Amino acid sequence: MSALTVESARQALSQVLDPAIGKDVVKHRIVTGVEVQGEDVLVTVEIPTHAYPSEKRRELVTRIEKALRDRGAGRVTVMPRVVTAFLPPPSEKALLPGVKNVIAVAAGKGGVGKSTVATNLALALRAHGASVGLLDADVFGPSVPTMLGPAEVAPGANPDQKIVPAIHHGIKVISIGFFTSKDEAVVWRGPMVHRLLQQFLGDVAWGDLDYLVCDLPPGTGDVQLSLSQLIPVTGAVMVTTPQEVSIIDVVRAIAMFNKVEIPVLGLVENMSYYRCPSCGHHDEIFAHGGGKRLAAEIGTTFFGEIPIDTRIRFGGDSGVPIVVSAPDSEHAGRFLDMASQVALTIADRVLSQPKRSARLAIIK
Repeated sequence: MSALTVESARQALSQVLDPAIGKDVVKHRIVTGVEVQGEDVLVTVEIPTHAYPSEKRRELVTRIEKALRDRGAGRVTVMPRVVTAFLPPPSEKALLPGVKNVIAVAAGKGGVGKSTVATNLALALRAHGASVGLLDADVFGPSVPTMLGPAEVAPGANPDQKIVPAIHHGIKVISIGFFTSKDEAVVWRGPMVHRLLQQFLGDVAWGDLDYLVCDLPPGTGDVQLSLSQLIPVTGAVMVTTPQEVSIIDVVRAIAMFNKVEIPVLGLVENMSYYRCPSCGHHDEIFAHGGGKRLAAEIGTTFFGEIPIDTRIRFGGDSGVPIVVSAPDSEHAGRFLDMASQVALTIADRVLSQPKRSARLAIIK
């Protein structure tokens, strides 16, 4: 067997598929450096998200080691570091210079648990190790302040007259609910909503974030249009319940996102079923499988099923969502897995772009 070179090592690695994304690790820039000294090889690997599953990370290292040893390498050292993959915004949409990815959480109709999904998604990304913000963009029905409970750090202002977001459970949060009383109605026309959203994006000191999760109001109104005009949204996570009336509305919402050129990352089916905690009886109250069927029909990712469960509901009402209150529980695990799938879907989209269009930010 001929002596190993950098070129032959990279050729061997080009046959390795990333176990989480399923793409060639050389072409898609997972492997970013190869050094060869005799039979010793040093490989630098950039993991594209903090939410990359640990078992997949071990499998990636194993695949790299095997590919190189099959080519004659002796000692193989793999040096992974966590990064966040993102696409740089166009200059005219650079309101959020430190925010790498914006995730919109949306629904076609109200009452499907969109805010529950948004808050637990943000907290799950944080639990994976990412830096996360949560923007409550539901101007007329802000529920995020209730769902997250008292802030560890209250919102304020910095010397530059920027709004400093509140800190809840380790994530940065802003909501109109911080600045209005609970019994006060927001009665605004579209232009005022647009200006508020512009302020919450451009006049808030978000700092450096891997992900900014935006909890949108239901439907296809002013907030969705303003968001698409003001900033580049990485993608939308659609929330639905299984029954047909919810599916019909989410189809309309998906059509709206297509029109404003916001990619739909995938669907979550909330209130998918109920399992009695006493006897284990399984009941599909709102039918079952509508979200998964729709995801297959439109060719997008199905991020999973979230059941009806008192613990999820209580977590939102008490201000301690289940990802925080019971991180080792089955239902928290569903949100953590969903967050991992969302982050990997984003990474796949970014790393599939031409090299000059994509950018990787090293997380310090």
